[in-house]
Amino acid sequence: MAAEKTSRISGFYKMPIDERIRIITEQTGLSAEDVNLIKTGEGLSFDAADHMTENVIGTIAYPFSVAVNFMVNGRDIFIPMAGEEPSVVAAASNMARIMRNGLGIKVTSTPPIMIGQIQITDTPDMEAAIKVLTEKKKMLLDMANEVDPVLVKFGGGAKDMELRPIETETGPMLIVHLLVDCRDAMGANAVNTMAETLAPLIGELTGGKPLLRIISNLADRRLCKAEAIIKKEDLGGEDKVDRILLAWAFADADPYRAATHNKGIMNGIIAVALAFAQDHRALEAGAHAYAAKTGRYRSLSVWSKNENGDLVGTLEVPMAVGLVGGATRSHPMAQIAVKILGCTKAQELAEAITAVGLAQNLGALRALTQEGIQAGHMKLHARNLVVMAGATNEIVEEAVKQLVDSGQIRFNKAQEIVAKLKG
Repeated sequence: MAAEKTSRISGFYKMPIDERIRIITEQTGLSAEDVNLIKTGEGLSFDAADHMTENVIGTIAYPFSVAVNFMVNGRDIFIPMAGEEPSVVAAASNMARIMRNGLGIKVTSTPPIMIGQIQITDTPDMEAAIKVLTEKKKMLLDMANEVDPVLVKFGGGAKDMELRPIETETGPMLIVHLLVDCRDAMGANAVNTMAETLAPLIGELTGGKPLLRIISNLADRRLCKAEAIIKKEDLGGEDKVDRILLAWAFADADPYRAATHNKGIMNGIIAVALAFAQDHRALEAGAHAYAAKTGRYRSLSVWSKNENGDLVGTLEVPMAVGLVGGATRSHPMAQIAVKILGCTKAQELAEAITAVGLAQNLGALRALTQEGIQAGHMKLHARNLVVMAGATNEIVEEAVKQLVDSGQIRFNKAQEIVAKLKG
């Protein structure tokens, strides 16, 4: 039975791996089989990999970590993350810790609506085409829902249709948007199948030629919004809050800065997506497109200061994730990630991912406006170097300290320090 759950674990990163696994096992109720899978690192068999994609000759592993300290919507959760970049998990966990003092992170989400696009070219009469499709909308939605009765049974399915005449370099086109509630699926297969089913009939009704029929990764009907208040004293005072606001304003005004600012947000989002075997390419594309929704590429996050001088942050992003279908169901480590997070619905996963994105953004802004981004990166790089140089668990911390203090974060210096510490 899991122990009384709290994700607030001090010094988790300093513990031996076996101790971390023990704590997560107690807190989340992992089975002995799950623990064995984690410890052996045999998450994906060759046979399973061969069925996932083509031309398989092996597999590649990423570090599988757990972000601690997160309180999301009043609930303590552990958030699995996968990735190779130093500082990402550390920054998320550290910022989640100080966000707890402002009652954690509140996340809301819209229904899981995805958009299927049907492109109609050479429409002889655009006005007449729009009129006939408007009149036939219910019939078309019913036809789409016949394709996936299981989705409809669970409350999902095609819910609405929008008609978008657009001008292009090759002339006018009518773009039909099919709005589909995908429930706990990411939805690509269901949406694409519905769009392909409707396209020929829509062509007949309009007199135009159907061409593309494909899901849009700009999932701006499937949004998640995370909000948090960070006490000014937890950042070092109101002047530190003001510095963060200045850094954010730079990102919001300048696309050159916004690209890197938003990349930092996606560092956290993609790491969680990888742990759950999600389509992280779709998340990346959707987020950056959403950042340009005003016609100018801007910051995905918004930061401000309240009447108490505390920092207030919000992050709103498209979040097309699923727990049914796809690799999430077939990848054993993704299933362990689901158990650790304790999510039963795709929207719960979406909300956890968005919370990490906001925490990650705060971590980057804090580092940039205080000690500088390289300080944390170099300390973690120093850890990697001393381990490569042969440091054992007993001397790792001292070796890292000496390497950082030396100001020479290089492998040959790490070798020298490790050799001395080993006597």
